[in-house]
Amino acid sequence: MAIQRTLILVKPDGVKRQLTGVILARIEAKGYTIAELKQVSATPQMLAEHYAEHEGKPFYQPLVDFMLSGPVVAIIAEGQNVITGFRSLAGTTDPTTAAPGTIRGDLGRDWGLKVQQNLVHGSDSEESAAREIGIWFA
Repeated sequence: MAIQRTLILVKPDGVKRQLTGVILARIEAKGYTIAELKQVSATPQMLAEHYAEHEGKPFYQPLVDFMLSGPVVAIIAEGQNVITGFRSLAGTTDPTTAAPGTIRGDLGRDWGLKVQQNLVHGSDSEESAAREIGIWFA
């Protein structure tokens, strides 16, 4: 089986709570390789490209505002089935219902906010991964 690449973002809430190291350790413990890593302050243009499919939805602007609220750690991870594997490792989007043992289930919080602050993002397909890596690692 071919090695895949995916984009993983530690979102501003994860960086602020100093969970980047714990999240990286979980990625590596799963057997994936960190190929590239950088801390970045997202720009509105980057986020418009990244979340283009959500533009016009009610949660779009609050999500962009949240992602602009602090630094993000952008990661390119590699491994067999890394896209599906990381999404499983991350857990469901809602930290309250994410399974124990997942990043969101163990570390996530429901802050009662309109925007889901759920620590991480992971690409959902090879096509998305290629597009997103191009945005964050231009």
